[in-house]
Amino acid sequence: MTYHPKSDFIATMIERGFLADCTDYQGLDDALISGCKPAYIGFDATAKSLHVGSLIQIMMLRWFQKTGHQPITLMGGGTTKVGDPSFRADERPLLGPEQIDENIAGIKKVFAAYIDYDTDAENKALMLNNAEWLDDLNYLDFLRDIGRHFSVNRMLSFESVKSRLDREQSLSFLEFNYMILQAYDFLELNRRYGCVLQMGGSDQWGNIVNGIDLTRRVLDHEIYGLTSPLLTTSDGKKMGKSQEGAVWLNAEMRSPYEFWQFWRNTTDADVGRFLKLYTELPVDECDRLGALAGSEINEAKIRLANEVTALLHGAQAAATAEATAREVFEKGGVGDDLPTLTLSADELGDGMSIVQIIVKSGLAKSGKEAKRLIAENGAKLDDAPLTDAGLMIDAGALTSPIKLSAGKKRHALVQLG
Repeated sequence: MTYHPKSDFIATMIERGFLADCTDYQGLDDALISGCKPAYIGFDATAKSLHVGSLIQIMMLRWFQKTGHQPITLMGGGTTKVGDPSFRADERPLLGPEQIDENIAGIKKVFAAYIDYDTDAENKALMLNNAEWLDDLNYLDFLRDIGRHFSVNRMLSFESVKSRLDREQSLSFLEFNYMILQAYDFLELNRRYGCVLQMGGSDQWGNIVNGIDLTRRVLDHEIYGLTSPLLTTSDGKKMGKSQEGAVWLNAEMRSPYEFWQFWRNTTDADVGRFLKLYTELPVDECDRLGALAGSEINEAKIRLANEVTALLHGAQAAATAEATAREVFEKGGVGDDLPTLTLSADELGDGMSIVQIIVKSGLAKSGKEAKRLIAENGAKLDDAPLTDAGLMIDAGALTSPIKLSAGKKRHALVQLG
């Protein structure tokens, strides 16, 4: 990156590693130094929570507001009814309006932790829903006024579409319309709110460029696009996934302790980069912590876990998670904040197999996986190796809680309730 920006926002994006590409660095930079400007990122409501894979975009909106501009969080109440085909092998399952509204309600909770929607300042954030303008579109008017600006030849050339067709996988006409609707979002946000910038992951580049072209053709307005890199961990895994599945941001879908643990378990090579992207620590401090070696890097990982967890769940949740982890890992004790499975005496009956309990506690996805864990000496019961897959646990064995472990980093409590 050789461009030397004048605006605080672009300088921050470059310095902290957020920037993959921009449609016009100079034009956007000039627009941002001329005063408070609105920018948006769209989030489809396909689940009741976003996961860690969306956190880079959320942090971009947070920095946009911190550098004096107005972030717009666009909920895809309309586009979720269609489904984004970008880089997917198959069509997304279609959701009904009630499910979409429920998902949006869950997602809104996360944004409140990162972005200020209540300030009286000029850069007060907006949360909008594209159903507002998409739900009542007249199909014939839309085709005539908007559809005529799109070339099918060009749409077929976009990588997200081309890769699906090259693999001879079906792409429905419904999904093919998604990029037109997303482009229309940018046009409407520019027309209604003066929005000059759309941001997103680099897989959204084609959709963003479509919106810029459409807005220039219809309104003759100059607008911009900016993308972040699609993040993978240093070992090549997609960001936001863990052994247990997606790392959700809502506390009821993934506890603050489990969220903290995800960051504590970051690979050494990723620590410095993640500190820059997911915390607000000064860049020099991120570089210093990321360069630590040996056992010292563990303290950097704890700092990363604390900072990221405090932003989302609050400083108290981060401190509690750290205290629990130290108790569990350093003293071999039982922490207050571990994932807990409560079993009734009726459930236990004459005894429940340890394999069943391991599955119920979430430490294994199936009985087969639990048995393999035991066979490979990866399971512990109260920090002692668990070698008997046939072990039965009854109410008498749970007069005090027991601790189950899968490997060195995953633990759960089992108690009688």
